[in-house]
Parts: sequence; structure tokens; C-alpha cells
Amino acid sequence: MELCGRGWALLAAKGAAGEWGPWRAWLHLRGNAALGGPRGMSTGRFAGGRQDQQQDWSHRNKTVLTYLAAAAVGMAGVSYAAVPLYRLYCQATGLGGSAVAGHGSDQIETMECIKDRVLKITFNADVHSSLQWNFRPQQTEVYVVPGETALAFYKAKNPTDKPIIGISTYNVVPFEAGQYFNKIQCFCFEEQRLNPHEEVDMPVFFFIDPEFAEDPRMANVDLITLSYTFFEAKGEHKLPLPGYK
Repeated sequence: MELCGRGWALLAAKGAAGEWGPWRAWLHLRGNAALGGPRGMSTGRFAGGRQDQQQDWSHRNKTVLTYLAAAAVGMAGVSYAAVPLYRLYCQATGLGGSAVAGHGSDQIETMECIKDRVLKITFNADVHSSLQWNFRPQQTEVYVVPGETALAFYKAKNPTDKPIIGISTYNVVPFEAGQYFNKIQCFCFEEQRLNPHEEVDMPVFFFIDPEFAEDPRMANVDLITLSYTFFEAKGEHKLPLPGYK
């Protein structure tokens, strides 16, 4: 559409008055067509594209979160099954400083003592902050030789006015000696219930395997420490792996 004389006159008047510059007046007269179409259409396309992009990002984020949640659940299941299996493995092999359990009376009766290899066994007791018990060894140390059985005692007391159930883990230091430390009887991994103000003695019957004296790694080992830690027995409480904190 061509500008009529009246339009040019109006434009000139506006420009002279300083209200509009030439470019603004031209746009006013030409309208949105001068920019190639309605301005609302361009804005609508931009808004629509941005909304689609946000929806795409939201979908991707939900997909990633779903995969992460599934992976977390799977790892939790594997960890839950691994703890008891690893604990049994440690008890059978002595890995991680765990004393070996499960020896028959025939082996004990036929063992030969290595009398020239005297070992000092010390005892340690700890209580987790969740358990209101008093727990300590009744002896600080005993001396044994490989192939000789020995008996030690721990004492536990519940000083509270309510019954409490505890359960203990243990380890042996140095860790390499754990495979030779054999427990015939002990109170570990079994729930122990103490009534209010009840006090009990807890025995540990053990021996050091005679093969200890034949292991070159044990040549300079003359001191072994047996350590127990008691925790309150709760369904949601997981015991640490033997030999590790």
C-alpha cells in the first residue's frame, strides 16, 4: 500500500514535533506487514518450541531417575545378601582377622603342642554407643602355645531398668593370624538377652592351630589380640563385616 499525501503529511508533522523518528513513523504507517507478518505468530512459535524442549528435558530426567533408582535397589539387594555370605566365608578361612570356627573334637584330641613357641593372647572389649551395657574381659592376657586349648571369660552387665538384647562381632589382630585362631565355643553372632541389672559371664574356648608355627609370615608374631564389640540387636541394625570397621 502506497502512502497517500495525508499520511506523509502526518509523518512529517510527528517528526517535526520530535514525537517519532522517521523509522518509527514508517513502521506505524506500514504496520506489522513491514516485518514480514504478524508479530504474535513469531512469539508463538518461540514459546511453543521452548515448551517442547522443556517437556523433552523433563522426560529425560524422569528416565535417568528411574534407572538410578533401579540400580540403587539392585545394589542394596546384593549388599544384603553379601554380608552374611562374606561373614561365613571369613569364619571359614580366617580372612579379615576372623577367627576360624567349626572344629571337631577329634582334631583337638590329636593336636600336638608346639611347646617352644609361646604366644601372648590379649583381650579387648568395646560397646557400641547404641547399647547401654557394661562389657569387659575378666583377664587381660593369657599365655598359650600352638596346639594348646585355653579358656577366657568376658563379663557383661545391663545396668538399666529394661531388658536389652545385644549381639557381638569379633576380630583378631594381626589379621594374618586370624586363620590360625580357632574358637571352639564363644558368644559371637548370637543374641544375648540381659534383664534389668543382670550380669553374666561369657566364655571363649579357643586354641591356636599348630600350623601357626610353620607359617613364615608368623615368625615374628608373639602377640595376638582377640577383640569383641557388642551392638544392640535391632532389626534395622546391620553388623559390620568381621575384621573391618
